[in-house]
Amino acid sequence: MKKSTAESPVRERATGRSRAHPPPKAASAPIAPDRRAELIEKASRLFGERGYTKTSMRDISAAFGILHGSLYHHFGSKEELFIAVYAAGVDRFIADVEKAVAPLTDPWQRLEAACVAHLEALLRRESPAATVLADWSSTYTDHLRMALVAERDRYEKVFSRLTDAVELPDGVKRRYFRLGLLGALNGALMWYQSGRDSPATVARHLLGLFRRKAG
Repeated sequence: MKKSTAESPVRERATGRSRAHPPPKAASAPIAPDRRAELIEKASRLFGERGYTKTSMRDISAAFGILHGSLYHHFGSKEELFIAVYAAGVDRFIADVEKAVAPLTDPWQRLEAACVAHLEALLRRESPAATVLADWSSTYTDHLRMALVAERDRYEKVFSRLTDAVELPDGVKRRYFRLGLLGALNGALMWYQSGRDSPATVARHLLGLFRRKAG
């Protein structure tokens, strides 16, 4: 699950819809918001522990305490559920970043606060944001891949606004600056060890390196 990329937690591009795997059908019955949040949380933990391919709907229904068939009344397929879990993780990342930057006005301070919020969320192992956003499997169908890319791009737009606001020297392409920074932050999933520097300290050091190189 902990696979580093050069850009964001999921950075590969989709190639199109798979004819063998049509988009999953919409859920046939609504679920109360609190129960839906609990179900997504349970599913996220299992996806995070085992990965997408090794987690079955039966595993999730057992963890949630409902019959296997009942889970399909809320989500038409494992793909549909995973997309919902992934979207919930993106929502949490966006909320954390926006809350962190809200009281600040200096562009570099806002970007630093966003980096800290991003890495703290990513390394918070118990959260859907941490356990799911790093999972990128070569076995995903085209439909699932496209859905995850769309969610990933939704989050990257938040960072785009922040990196677009900082002053960079002529010749430094903002896209590569942003993608390199996100790649460095996400790479911490591969090597970070708790008990040493805090996620906030790591985030500040990484941003400092990119800032100096850009300067």
